Amino acid sequence: MSDAADKRHYLREWREYRRLTQEQLAEKVGTSKSVISELETKRELSGKWLRRLAPALDTSAGYLLDHDPEKLPTSILDIWADIPEENRGAAVRMLESLRRTGT
Repeated sequence: MSDAADKRHYLREWREYRRLTQEQLAEKVGTSKSVISELETKRELSGKWLRRLAPALDTSAGYLLDHDPEKLPTSILDIWADIPEENRGAAVRMLESLRRTGT
């Protein structure tokens, strides 16, 4: 993927941002290092892989596809990562309310 226009996802960037090796990510999603390596060089990720990889990288499929984590406000990502899974729905509702009302 030498041409940025060909870039279809940020799997490698998210893995590195989360300080995981290919082996560690492979273990988290139940596959091998060689599969992770291959996925990182593919132009596209299937929905199946997005559903497996995004939670393992503590992000969403949309962020995995569209956003380089190094170019996002990291404080937001760090806060989100610290919110327990069972409380994330409430956190999203709070943010949506803030966006609507401005307060």
